[in-house]
Amino acid sequence: MATEQTFGFYMPTVNLMGVGAVKEAGPRIKSLGSSKTLLVTDEGLFKMGVADEVAAYIREAGVDVVIFPGAEPNPTDLNVEAGLTVYKENNCDSIVSLGGGSSHDCAKGIGIVATNGGTIHNYEGIDQSKLGMPPFVAINTTSGTASEMTRFCIITDTSRKVKMAIVDKNATPTVSINDPILTVKKPAGLTAATGMDALTHAIEAYVSTAATPVTDACALQAIRLVSKSLRGAVANGDDVDARNDMTYAQFLAGMAFNNASLGYVHAIAHQLGGIYNLPHGVCNAVLLPHVERFNLVAKQERFVDIAVALGENVSGLSTREAAEKALTAIEQLSQDLGIPGNLQALGVKEEDFELLATNAMKDACSFTNPRKANLQDIINILAAAYEVKEPQKAPVTI
Repeated sequence: MATEQTFGFYMPTVNLMGVGAVKEAGPRIKSLGSSKTLLVTDEGLFKMGVADEVAAYIREAGVDVVIFPGAEPNPTDLNVEAGLTVYKENNCDSIVSLGGGSSHDCAKGIGIVATNGGTIHNYEGIDQSKLGMPPFVAINTTSGTASEMTRFCIITDTSRKVKMAIVDKNATPTVSINDPILTVKKPAGLTAATGMDALTHAIEAYVSTAATPVTDACALQAIRLVSKSLRGAVANGDDVDARNDMTYAQFLAGMAFNNASLGYVHAIAHQLGGIYNLPHGVCNAVLLPHVERFNLVAKQERFVDIAVALGENVSGLSTREAAEKALTAIEQLSQDLGIPGNLQALGVKEEDFELLATNAMKDACSFTNPRKANLQDIINILAAAYEVKEPQKAPVTI
């Protein structure tokens, strides 16, 4: 008899996919009753004119736009505070985010505080807000974080140098938009890093203690699509078919982890980002095989499924041998993409291992890891990921 337990499933009310979907941004925010919106983006998209292009679609629908290009990589509490000031001073009544996870998370932070008050620090943890955000349309430009459709919001606390994990049903955008054309011509290094982030989401969700048949279906299909198309998207950024596959892969992975949560890969990666301001997807990629080697004994059959989804032939192998194939496939994919080979190559310091491990064990993502770790276990994972190997040369600077 199954243990009595209830699972929820969270995602935006409306999710628009496909070439040309970005043109729906204006009509959608208008239909939500907005007259003036804050467009949150990063400096790069602002300088490239992408933010102005999206703002034009919104204005055509009869909604005024104020652009805030202050979302930094690994967005901070200071970014949220600055954006909130712009939101209030201009009497905005809705939010549109444009970019990858940094823009979406910064916008979520602004939205949460705009309706709930206080500072973003008050909402660290799970479901700490009481009120929903303003009407919110999230437009994605990368294939990795899935922040455009999740209830996760990761903000760096600059005083503690810790990434705060805010997991809140009220942080879910109202509408998500994924137009693969917006991901075309993204640099190879960024494509590799965000793609490995998507793979990590899918794998951690699949082995999570909160996994369900619904999240399993999303996670496995995401893994299949990453295996099929990430190498092609990195090799040729103009390959629209590969870009489209990766758009769906990251979205499906988001559906999976938004509801099954994650594990120690993200719990540790958040600390690396908080202390060293490192690219999140690269941290995940370096940590992934080492954390999953630790998890292998807890979920061997599931790692067999992952190996098959990654295209490995497991015919005639024992369960353990087949499960190990998943780890080999992950490492080969990272190598093919030019992901750095270890934490040492990223500038991580051994003397910080205990602090990183201590903070990782407090991270909300650690609660659903399939194998429970103590402090020394996490330190050992960091040490394994730090070992000197021949670091891979990234395709471009990430």
